[in-house]
Amino acid sequence: MIGKNVLITGGNSGIGLEAAVAIASKGAHVWIVSRDERRGDAAIEAIRGRSGSQLVSLLVADFASQESIRNLAERVKTELGRLDVLVNNAGLTVGDRIVTVDGLETTFAVNHLGYFLLTGLLAETMLHSAPARIVSVASHAHFRGSMHWDDLQGERNFSGWTAYCQSKLANVLFTVELARRLEGTGVTANCLHPGVVSTNFGSKGPGIVRFFFKLLRPFLTSPADGARTTIHLATSPDVDNVSGQYFDKCHVAKASTEAMDPASARRLWELSEQLTGFKWPETL
Repeated sequence: MIGKNVLITGGNSGIGLEAAVAIASKGAHVWIVSRDERRGDAAIEAIRGRSGSQLVSLLVADFASQESIRNLAERVKTELGRLDVLVNNAGLTVGDRIVTVDGLETTFAVNHLGYFLLTGLLAETMLHSAPARIVSVASHAHFRGSMHWDDLQGERNFSGWTAYCQSKLANVLFTVELARRLEGTGVTANCLHPGVVSTNFGSKGPGIVRFFFKLLRPFLTSPADGARTTIHLATSPDVDNVSGQYFDKCHVAKASTEAMDPASARRLWELSEQLTGFKWPETL
């Protein structure tokens, strides 16, 4: 990983921070993205101290704003020049339906459209940096999800848990279509289940999620263990030529039938282009 640039969204806490520590310790220059500059600065100091590397930098962006994502992409292209690994990790779960500045339901906007837009904006940079890797953090929650094509934004019937599961299903579908488009380019795309991790992730989520995390917290996976598959996909030579797969515990795992449906993946891709106003390059 020496000499490589790695971008980790949501890298200021939880599994994102643990992944940053591990990858920085391997010699890469790690750039974390945080919504809050103060928390981001504190994370940078922690990562540097634990990894023994000074090659850790901060970028600030809010994934609930497409303008902020576009500004982030411009900074990455300007300041990094090349990008060897993109880790799409930033995500959330909410209890109530909240609309972003772009007029989109927040869970879908951050957890899926954020991955879609940032990856698209950085696609050409990564093609020029090939071999390169795109790693997206999904979840086994996708097995509980379904694409509500007639109500993706939960305008008629909203449930925080349903919205979260749908967004995680979208992560897998996005990876399937992305890998198909990237075939033969030297850029791979995979996604993963990190485990049920003991972090503050669900603290603002729906009641059932808060209850679940509180009840089972003593038995949950540590952030360091939860980050292992992310680290594996970002750094291991074992997955040099692996693409379009769903991983669990550092091994290829079976995703849901809906998650592997190419027609659904293409449909989601087209809708995502409409909702972000971003048209991927025709070569992809």
